[in-house]
Amino acid sequence: MATLPEQENLTLQAVEAAVKANADEGFRPHLGASIIGRPCLRQLWYGFRWTLKSDHSPRILRLFARGQREEDVFADLLKGAGIEVDEVDPVTGNQYRYAVIGGHVGGSSDGQAEGIPEAPKTRHIVEMKTHGDKSFKLLAKQGLRESKPEHWTQMQLYMHWSGLTRALYMAVNKNDDQLHIERVRYDELEAVQMEARARTVIEAATPPAKISADPAWYQCKFCDFSDVCHGRTQPERHCRTCLHSTPELDGDARWSCQRWGMDIPTAADQQRGCPEQRLIPALYEQANDCHCVGAKPEENRVFYSNGTADGGKQDAAA
Repeated sequence: MATLPEQENLTLQAVEAAVKANADEGFRPHLGASIIGRPCLRQLWYGFRWTLKSDHSPRILRLFARGQREEDVFADLLKGAGIEVDEVDPVTGNQYRYAVIGGHVGGSSDGQAEGIPEAPKTRHIVEMKTHGDKSFKLLAKQGLRESKPEHWTQMQLYMHWSGLTRALYMAVNKNDDQLHIERVRYDELEAVQMEARARTVIEAATPPAKISADPAWYQCKFCDFSDVCHGRTQPERHCRTCLHSTPELDGDARWSCQRWGMDIPTAADQQRGCPEQRLIPALYEQANDCHCVGAKPEENRVFYSNGTADGGKQDAAA
């Protein structure tokens, strides 16, 4: 008897296509507190400068969405235990949002709470996270600071910006629904150092040093910007990767353009760019295995040498 050909799962394909189509994978306009604790400054800079657009699989996008949905479950669990949880700022009606360093750095906390049994009168920042089984077990064994330094830093910054001195971290194991709840004490030195770290990223006109020159290094293998960092792909071309643009520190996430002598009004304008865009030389060099040998600013031309007898090549994006 002939074997029936295996049919495509058209329903699954349709579901995953819809997940991808409905996902908001646009660039984040600011450097988020949730990633400032990551070990590689260049990774943070690449993200802030929008060097490569995210392209997550439908599975990863569903995981992100699940983490957001779980916040309501966490809040209900705390409220059921008699804890007062404010998921939004009563003054604004929105999430508790923080913005510093000219509005280029910030984030939104999951809420604030009072009535925590260990300190009933102390108001806490609240952060809620979902974990895979391996990650959760490490968290339970080592505690938050050792196992999840990014989350630790995020909470330190939220305490620093809000003026609160305690935070509550609540995590769930997605594999078996086990909970981990941990209180965190404000560490002013840690928070100040991490904010200074963020400022370094914002003020850097060129990419900071790599964490490793080896693309096979474990932290590079799992980095969203590995291809652009190690010269395997071209960076995106728009205002944030342009040598003419600068993140200004005296406004609300203001960017200026030296070429046109004006502000770049919105994030949409920054992403759109213009025909006069010229890549930051370090980005062009990395992607094209060459080095900058000069420029004619009055003509908006940048010259690069690839070591060949002709002495170089012009940036082809003119």
